[in-house]
Amino acid sequence: MLYYFALYKPYQVLSQFSAEGNKKTLKNFADVPADVYPVGRLDYDSEGLLILTNDSSLNAALLLPQRAHERTYLVQVEGLVTPNALAALASGVVINVDGKKYKTLPSKVGQLEIQPQLPERHPPIRFRKNIPTSWIRLTLKEGKNRQVRKMTAAVGFPTLRLVRHSIGQLNIEGWASGELRQFTRNELFALIHYLAD
Repeated sequence: MLYYFALYKPYQVLSQFSAEGNKKTLKNFADVPADVYPVGRLDYDSEGLLILTNDSSLNAALLLPQRAHERTYLVQVEGLVTPNALAALASGVVINVDGKKYKTLPSKVGQLEIQPQLPERHPPIRFRKNIPTSWIRLTLKEGKNRQVRKMTAAVGFPTLRLVRHSIGQLNIEGWASGELRQFTRNELFALIHYLAD
């Protein structure tokens, strides 16, 4: 039987079920059948939407670059982000991927005027009174290792908090951190705009 879940992965949780030292894993939050695994990953220090399934066709569809699935991130950066930095992110910046220079694909980017409604992060980011922060929304069609963090650093605005908000139309709006929801195959495929071959 095929299963489809989505999880709001909390901060400082590994995107895997197997134990690694004393770090929390998906096992702490997702009571799912043993053959279910995450599609792609979110870094230990990132939060947000993670799809879990035992459907290998979905894994291939979401991770193949030619499928170009949109994923949107809400990113809190250090400093007051500038129009020039946003324009650079939108047109593509050069980052280091596996020791080689790589120019990111064009992306959709915009500054959020108000802080997004997200669950509290535990522990919260370190508050520094004399250094302001900004929130941006960044939509990518690719997913290199630590790409968002590398992109914002490349334009001079280090990432402080990173939350994957959506994949296609599937989003975590109003979800609690650690919340797990189950979907039918048709529900999930419609939300992520996946047409099975």
